[in-house]
Amino acid sequence: MKIYTKTGDKGQTSLIGGTRVAKSHLRIETYGTVDELNSYIGLIMCQEINPHYQKLLKEIQDRLFTIGSSLAADPEKSNMKIPDLHDEDITLLEKEMDAMNEELPALKHFVLPGGNTTVSYCHIARCVCRRAERLSVELAASSFVEDKVTVYLNRLSDYLFVLARKLNLDFGTEENIWIPRI
Repeated sequence: MKIYTKTGDKGQTSLIGGTRVAKSHLRIETYGTVDELNSYIGLIMCQEINPHYQKLLKEIQDRLFTIGSSLAADPEKSNMKIPDLHDEDITLLEKEMDAMNEELPALKHFVLPGGNTTVSYCHIARCVCRRAERLSVELAASSFVEDKVTVYLNRLSDYLFVLARKLNLDFGTEENIWIPRI
């Protein structure tokens, strides 16, 4: 099977359901950003981090594929069975954040991205996640987007922030805090 089809050479692509849209369409931009996020999650997962975090990041990648599938489907024409998110997917992120927060010092300042390379990857992923969330909100204003997609992305960006803080602690790296000039 060839990976290239040449059907997108003129700037069009197909949604699940067959609808052809411009590659610049908001729906394409949204699931493309989720794909970008998934790549950054993979980058974090490949670092020398606790295997528990690696396992959870692999599960997050699976959920992001679920989100991408949902976003890639034409809500009016697709009859394909698409995997869906569950409340438990969101609850898992919350429980993981709660467990990490029990070990973290109280947050007294804004945290600037950085500390070490792995932590910086978490912050980049968090920013991409926020962009994916903003795009899904914008798409939902004009077309169907499963409610849990936006909730999951919102919670995932929080998780990535807490993970960045926890990895700084695990690595013994000082947090890069913001002290504003006054």
